[in-house]
Amino acid sequence: MPKMRRKSDLPTKVCAACGLPFTWRKKWERDWDNVKFCSDRCRSGKSKVAG
Repeated sequence: MPKMRRKSDLPTKVCAACGLPFTWRKKWERDWDNVKFCSDRCRSGKSKVAG
């Protein structure tokens, strides 16, 4: 059984669009080095994000 991790132990990055920090997610496990945005909304760039 895998050992549980605390959220504070996970790696974080800063979103290239909005500038907010975001934490590693399981779905980004294989591609974490290439993840630059916190969400699809920031990635698409179609929203007016204050920052």
